[in-house]
Parts: sequence; C-alpha cells; structure tokens
Amino acid sequence: MYTLTRTDFNFPGQLSVYHGKVRDVYDINDDILVMVATDRISAFDVILPKGIPFKGQVLNQIATYFLDATADAVPNWKMATPDPMVTVGAKCEGMRVEMIIRGYLTGSAWREYAAGARELCGVKLPEGMKENEKFPEPIITPTTKADEGHDENISREEIIAQGIVSAEDYAVMEEYTRKLFEIGSKMAADKGLILVDTKYEFGKRDGKVILIDEIHTPDSSRYFYADTYDELFAAGKPQRQLSKEFVRQWLIEHGFMGKAGQQVPEMTDEFCREVSERYIELYEHITGQKFVKAPESDIAGRIATNVLDCLNTLGLKK
Repeated sequence: MYTLTRTDFNFPGQLSVYHGKVRDVYDINDDILVMVATDRISAFDVILPKGIPFKGQVLNQIATYFLDATADAVPNWKMATPDPMVTVGAKCEGMRVEMIIRGYLTGSAWREYAAGARELCGVKLPEGMKENEKFPEPIITPTTKADEGHDENISREEIIAQGIVSAEDYAVMEEYTRKLFEIGSKMAADKGLILVDTKYEFGKRDGKVILIDEIHTPDSSRYFYADTYDELFAAGKPQRQLSKEFVRQWLIEHGFMGKAGQQVPEMTDEFCREVSERYIELYEHITGQKFVKAPESDIAGRIATNVLDCLNTLGLKK
C-alpha cells in the first residue's frame, strides 16, 4: 500500500517545519504556510503505526471544498490547493483555543454526561437527555490547545479571564463558529447527513480573526445519516456515522484508549484498506463528487513539484 506518513521537504524560503499528528506544516518566509495532509491517522491523541491510503487526499479535498463554500461568510487562510494533499495559505498568529460546537449529545460529551456531569465548559446541560439526543440549540465547548497530550476543556469565562483570547476576539470566534456550523449543517442536510459536532481553529492576520486549518472533515467532525436517525434514536441504538469514530470504537474493542501501558492493536493491510474505503465513502457522500485517486507512485516527488510551481506563481523562485 502506498501511503505518505512522513515528509522532509526543503522549499525555497523555508524557515521551519512542524510535524503534527496528521499534517506537516512548512513555514515559508514567515508569511506563507504549506500544509501537507499526510496519510497518518491518530486517535486518542496517539498517532497510529500505519498510514491509511488516500486519507490525506480525502481530508485536504474535503477541507478545500468547505473552505471555498464558506469563504464569503467567514474569511479563511486558504490561497491555493496545488496538490490533492496540499493547501497553501496565509500564515496567521494562531489562537490557543479550539472552538468545538455540538448539535447533539454524543462522544466525549455523552461520556461525561453519563458519568453525572451537568455542565460542560461552563455550559449548563439539561436533565434527562439521552445519548445522541439533539440539544435545544448547538453548544460551544472550547478547549485549550496543548503542545503535547490531551487538549483541556475550558469555559468562555476562563479563556477571557486568563487572557488566552480577548473578549472582543472571542466574540468574533463565537460568531464565526455558529455561522460555519449553520452553513455546514445545511450542506450536510442537502446530502442526507446530520453535522453532529465539529471544531474550528482561528488565527489573526493584520489584526483580523481568520479561520485556519481544516473544516468539516472526518478528522474534525462527526456526521450521522439523517434517514435513520429518528428510528435508531427511538430504539436507543447506535447511530450510523460518517466519521472516524468507527476507528476509535475498533481501538476500544481491542483494549486501546491511549492510556499508559496500552498497546495499539495490529493494523492489518485489510483493516487499513477498509478505513481508506470509509474515508472515500465519506468524501463522496459529503461533497456529492466522485473521488478521483491521485497517482500513488512517488507521492513526495509529485507534491514537491506541484508546491514549487505554486510558490513560483506566488513570486517565490525555485
């Protein structure tokens, strides 16, 4: 299986590179970022040992699809998509908060609720809710971005009191978060899906709040199939999902939740292909477009050529 799990490019004007859980971000002249979506996959804040074929392409192309679709409503960092696995955009000063918005009680929020919590990130939760139940209105549950390990839940009031983000900037981030979720929810509904929850990241450039990173991908979002939601919810059964939650569930079933001493179960080639097919299915369902697989041989060489051409077009010489 051909996958790209590590990059080591040297672009003109390159000052540094940051290897994240999934993306490798190259800083060009402290002004432009080249973001490569690799085929790495993470769960429970752990990078799993094998890559997933075409995962990087799926994530990058879904993010491009939604960044373009929402650009008129919320300003974003994207400048170009020179390769199926790459986005080039404006460098922003990142804000150390992830804006998570939830339309339904599921995932980690449900686990906390089931354990007795009735407040999440300063947001009061109604009594008597069931798993996968829709909130009266979407709630925002931000987290602080950690350099390593788990991000931490935090309230709006704590963010402002600690000076992590100013009250003025937080108000803009909150407005943009609700606006993006509303647009994403309508686009999902048009495709027979429910956008359950998602996260957004923001930065500042020239004094303005800008949407950065990816949006509405299976790595940052959870989708339910709309046609079976009511029936499954009434029966108390798990929802049919389009997200990487199935990977988390597979890990949990095999005794792994990212805790000390736990071993990642063996990822067979068959399992990796199955995950790849699920990601491609999600792409086609969300966008309504047929997924066209990019050439698999010499992925790194292809990316290098395409990015160099893009940077040249932007005025940076090869």
